[in-house]
Amino acid sequence: CRPSPPPVSWTITPVQSPALPPANAAAAPTQTHYENFPVASWLCPAPLRPPIAAIYWFARTADDIADEGDADAPTRLQQLADYRAELARAALPANSTDAAPLAWPEVFVPLRAAIHGFNLPVPLLEDLLSAFEQDIHRTASGAQYADRAELLDYCSRSANPVGRLLLHLYGVDDPAALARSDDICTALQLINFWQDPSIDWPRGRCYFPQDDLARHGLKAEDLLAGRRPPGLEVVTHELVAWARELMRRGAPLCKRLPGRLGWELRLVVQGGWLILDRIEQ
Repeated sequence: CRPSPPPVSWTITPVQSPALPPANAAAAPTQTHYENFPVASWLCPAPLRPPIAAIYWFARTADDIADEGDADAPTRLQQLADYRAELARAALPANSTDAAPLAWPEVFVPLRAAIHGFNLPVPLLEDLLSAFEQDIHRTASGAQYADRAELLDYCSRSANPVGRLLLHLYGVDDPAALARSDDICTALQLINFWQDPSIDWPRGRCYFPQDDLARHGLKAEDLLAGRRPPGLEVVTHELVAWARELMRRGAPLCKRLPGRLGWELRLVVQGGWLILDRIEQ
């Protein structure tokens, strides 16, 4: 994990997991991405690297379907519906009569092994798809996030499932740990929004809550048009403080988790705080 010069991004490189091209290249072209989550790093126990990589590629490919390329909204939604159907097939019992080859085999063959080998909670994977579908719907309709509560609801499906899936693999399921994991994952998602909105705004997406903007006389339309009205830095400072508080609440989880997972999470949290510092600068 390496913070880079502004715009700040945190590069996480998959280990022992080759770049998997999606089965439908037109639907989800291969991209180079910046990530906010560790992917099968050397700190992870070797037996957990395959399921972590499988979760990563499931989310990464779905995100590409939702965001990359030139497909229109109905096409993207249909592709995600097909993708959701393949998830359901991958979760079927091993003795199921549905033996047809899976689409996106590079994604769903290892994911099926992870689902059955580690009893992965499939609803968490479905939540990720729900968030990607929401992005498409909101972008097509021009809808923005009215307040922080709406944004937190989105993060509960776009980010928090990843942390909960990782905790599941490590056998951690107590409510306090899950709540702190949610705080960290939500903070990381918000950091991703604040660190470089020039990626989201050209796509017609503004994750700055409208009530925060309105309190300083700002409108999402100005940001989407590429303007930097007075008050934007003040709003960004307030939103950074919000993400920082979420990270602070979740940070005690680092001491709760065993062995290398705790050390990996320390890197995640410290990296998040560093990026917040850079955003403020």
